[in-house]
Amino acid sequence: MEVLDPPRVRRWARLAAEALGKARAEIDALNVFPVADGDTGTNLHLTMLSAAEAVEALPDDVDVAVVWQTLAYGALVGARGNSGVIVSQALRGLAEVLKDETDLRAGLGRAAFLAREAVARPVEGTVLSVLSAVARAVEDERGGLGEVARRAAGAARAALRRTPEQLDVLARSGVVDAGGAGLAIILDSLVAVVTDSYSERYDVPAPTSRVSPMTEVGAGYEVMYLLDADDSAVAGLRAELDAMGDSLVVVGGEGLWNVHVHVDEAGPAVEAGMRAGRPHRIRITYLAERTHRGDAGRGVVAVAAGDGIAALFEQCGAVVVRREPGTRPALPEMLAAIRQAGSEVTVLPNDEGARSVAAAAAQIAREDGVVVSVLPTRATVQGLAALAVHDPLRRFDDDVVAMTDAAGHTRHGHLAIADREAVTSAGVCHPGDVLGLIDGDVSVIGRTLDDVAALVVGRMVAGGGELVTLVTGADAPEGLADRLAGHLRSSRPDLDLVVYDGEQGGYPLLIGVE
Repeated sequence: MEVLDPPRVRRWARLAAEALGKARAEIDALNVFPVADGDTGTNLHLTMLSAAEAVEALPDDVDVAVVWQTLAYGALVGARGNSGVIVSQALRGLAEVLKDETDLRAGLGRAAFLAREAVARPVEGTVLSVLSAVARAVEDERGGLGEVARRAAGAARAALRRTPEQLDVLARSGVVDAGGAGLAIILDSLVAVVTDSYSERYDVPAPTSRVSPMTEVGAGYEVMYLLDADDSAVAGLRAELDAMGDSLVVVGGEGLWNVHVHVDEAGPAVEAGMRAGRPHRIRITYLAERTHRGDAGRGVVAVAAGDGIAALFEQCGAVVVRREPGTRPALPEMLAAIRQAGSEVTVLPNDEGARSVAAAAAQIAREDGVVVSVLPTRATVQGLAALAVHDPLRRFDDDVVAMTDAAGHTRHGHLAIADREAVTSAGVCHPGDVLGLIDGDVSVIGRTLDDVAALVVGRMVAGGGELVTLVTGADAPEGLADRLAGHLRSSRPDLDLVVYDGEQGGYPLLIGVE
């Protein structure tokens, strides 16, 4: 594969976000610079998640330039923390080159240049050093796309190991740079997509000693905001903010910027943005007291297609948006639910079609100051798995990661009745046939619900699993779930089983395997 076409760019963004989610806690544990606040892994995960959601919301037929530009935009508006903002600028550099060309070497060079240019006072031994090493390593690579990607990922790993030699605080704390570790995972994910060689998870270098943060907290506040401003106004803003504090990163262009700085007083940093343009989506964090806390304004919104499913979500404390099977929820209803849920809201769309509506509503709500994260749940059973691990006493970002992880580890299947003759991935089906779908694709065609259900569950648990969830629909024949449960108890007594009456139309049975 010599071209990063739109489907592969989407796949890379999603895979990188998922890989960072799995490694989040390990990367957080490395975070001692510039502030030992233990959130770099979380910030990078949420930054890539924003980029992935942006490209996944595009139609399938858009050209590669639009996909790259959207990837960069999604990372820019969703960037979190110092490392997240820098990585978003690196993605912008890739997009500037790869939207018109196929030269990954040139794209990585542009990424390293723009990222370093965005930082007011670059420090070696950070993600900037890793990016520069990658750009140098691929400069003379004359192989194809796979060879360039492999060289880049290998150079990132080698540069990451050298970061303690470049930055004393890393050596004293026995860690490598957290941002560089996240970048290495992003490039590992690129190799996986280019070469079709996937890994369950990627290595994060463990601390060589018990980490005791060696940095002073310094400036009292982290200030971040998006800024609508003419490009000509940004140089003056950089100079003004640089005089106020440190860890200054300003990225973006063409009228939209993401500003990050650590300062003693937050107000003047925001006022400087107001003089340059229009700041919005302002986030101010008191660095000295970043703690896990509950939040009375925390909430979950869940989309449900049946009365029983809606009741389940409501019992777990979610605000429910109802939709009819085969339809999308209305945007005004979704927006009203988000506003009702609180000031920090997780949205579970539970359907591919509902995700775009959820993303649009979330964007509007964010402009009103609501912090919203739309999880990539594609099925009801994934939403149930995510809600099962929801903890309102956990920090919001950590809760988002835990819920995303739970949903991502849940395979989803369902039964449907064919209403016409069609060619499927499992063969030709005829009206009245029972279709068994796994992760959205037809896997089994049969004549009875019982037989197809048993085959589908058998295939889903063959690759591993501990918990099977069955959600019966309004048209499910009496005893379907009981007969399937009996079959599982005899064939797989090691599995836990939960059965719900979802009352959904269209699908006699929904199946989840965690």
